[in-house]
Amino acid sequence: MQREQVLLEVMTALTRSLDLREVFSEAHGILSRELAADFGALCVSRPGEPGQYDWPVVQDMPQVFFDRYPEISDECFVSASVIRRPNTVLRDTEILSLREMRNSAMYAHCREMNMPVERVMSVALDMGLGWHSGFTLYRDTPKAFSEQQRDLLQRLTPILARTVRNCLMLGDLVRQGDLLDQLFRHTGLESIVLSPPHAELMRTPRATALLHRWFSEAPCGRFGLPHVLLDALERLRRAGQPMHSGQDVLTFRRPARSLKVTFLPLPLHPGRAPWALLFQEVSHSVQVPTEWRKRLTPRELDVVERVLNGWDNRTIAEDMGSSLNTLKTHLKRIFVKLAVPSRSKLILLAQERSAEAAG
Repeated sequence: MQREQVLLEVMTALTRSLDLREVFSEAHGILSRELAADFGALCVSRPGEPGQYDWPVVQDMPQVFFDRYPEISDECFVSASVIRRPNTVLRDTEILSLREMRNSAMYAHCREMNMPVERVMSVALDMGLGWHSGFTLYRDTPKAFSEQQRDLLQRLTPILARTVRNCLMLGDLVRQGDLLDQLFRHTGLESIVLSPPHAELMRTPRATALLHRWFSEAPCGRFGLPHVLLDALERLRRAGQPMHSGQDVLTFRRPARSLKVTFLPLPLHPGRAPWALLFQEVSHSVQVPTEWRKRLTPRELDVVERVLNGWDNRTIAEDMGSSLNTLKTHLKRIFVKLAVPSRSKLILLAQERSAEAAG
């Protein structure tokens, strides 16, 4: 019962506004108390600069740590480990042994900066937007974070990741003025704001055309929205606990195009609990190099085109009406014919050939 109360307190704090510093400072205070952490921080990578970080929330950490972090980041055993396992909470003993930690350069740096670190618990928050965030709690005593404490932070991880994403997407807009007006003027995305179940508040001019383009044959319900979106929104509205990462994003794919729909709860208005549906249509411009077309069969070309469009194996197999095993056989033959070792190398090589052809 006590754990459920803590979860509720943290979730309430994280959904109070779209100011990242405000909501995480309050949530950090609750977690530090419940998890007996002495200090901690939230960092967010800068878009386009994955190795550079902003620190919107810190607690009881010396400024010199942040001033020096760019030069010591390569020695940070915490970030190097959690980034490899996004949205998974790790304790220090799951990263490296206590002896190895105390022999590490990062441990020595922290002690030099009057920030003794004896225990760590951290999670990399993957938001799927080209940048990531890290939330870390520290202890300056040898007492380890318990498995129960790790589980508590793990349960909160999906909502922590969504909160960072939502604040980064819309926090600046809130500070600029009326949220709904700014949402439509500055995000660059097509959007619809609803106050479920009966009211539509706003819609960008091209949102209707986009829906018709993608869902012209799908059965529709309220607001002219396809049932697949209405059903997803209803599930999210009714969810009374943190959801798994990715449940509030739907992606629809076609050859050379994809549509990502993000469901975003907005701050409460009097008598309303509005949601924004943000639509991002993406064109995939990587083409199959001309010389590959001479080496591959038509069926193999169909597979390569879908791989270059970012489709996973299951989606490709379903779209082509084949089994996963058959698809994997096609991929093996493609790799041999093109002399590439892997899927990622195939995509990279196609990108390089496209750049050469364009340049």
